[in-house]
Formats: sequence, structure tokens, C-alpha cells
Amino acid sequence: MEKAGYVYIMASRPNGTLYIGVTSDLPKRVYEHREGLIPGFTKRYGCKMLVWYQTFDTIEAARTRELQMKEWRRAWKIEAILALNSDWADLFEGLA
Repeated sequence: MEKAGYVYIMASRPNGTLYIGVTSDLPKRVYEHREGLIPGFTKRYGCKMLVWYQTFDTIEAARTRELQMKEWRRAWKIEAILALNSDWADLFEGLA
């Protein structure tokens, strides 16, 4: 059975630096970003808030969506965040 996939957006603060990622284990991956366990962009820019995510039936579908979204203009990413999470709350606590 194939695992579900997730596309997610981490932010440094409301309207701050954004990072789009894909994973099959969203709570684990967001925890790793929050704790600075993953070297790279999110650690360097302090992207520790989960502000948006979408669930897909397969990881391949999630990867396809991630690649599409990485081509989006910043304004479109912010529109997606605001449609789901208008106050830029950290959605991590609701995952557990």
C-alpha cells in the first residue's frame, strides 16, 4: 500500500520567508524543521511555522504538486496560505 503524501509550506513569520516541501510523514518532518534538525534553507532562514499543507493519496501526486507550487509567484503562495490559514497560525499543534 502506497503512503499518502503531503505538500507543506513553512514560514519564518507571517509574510516572511517561505519554504515549500513534500513528505510522507508531516508531523515528523515539521518537527525536524522546527528543531533545526535539517541543515539547509529552513534552518538558515528560520522557517519553523507550518502555515499550509495539503494531503494527497500518493507521494508521487504530492511531489508533482510541490514542483508546480515551487514555480508559483510568491503572491499565489500567500493566497493559498490565507485561504486556509488567514491568521498565519502555526498548524503544527493540530497535527498530533
